[in-house]
Amino acid sequence: MVESVMTYDLDLIFRALADPTRRTILSILTKGERSVGELAQSFKNMSLAAVSKHLQVLARARLILRRRDGSYTHMRLEPQALKSAEEWISHYEQFWDGTLDSLKHFIEGETP
Repeated sequence: MVESVMTYDLDLIFRALADPTRRTILSILTKGERSVGELAQSFKNMSLAAVSKHLQVLARARLILRRRDGSYTHMRLEPQALKSAEEWISHYEQFWDGTLDSLKHFIEGETP
């Protein structure tokens, strides 16, 4: 397995990514750093407290980093955590590619 995967808790990462609101937050942060208030404006039907809880989950998974600027808290995407998840998935991609190729050959009546 790839070494950098061990530096991040994949359970926390995938749990954080499982929620569509958190994925939307990450998508917003791909465009640059945002304050908590700016992020909350994207979710009109959600309270600031609810958005903050989503941000806590993302921060715990180390998918975002917080920066304080006076009374404002700014968030930015931490791409290395996503890279860890991608590396973990890529490790198993070889298995699935081989399995799907074998299935294709079986269905088409070919011998690999």
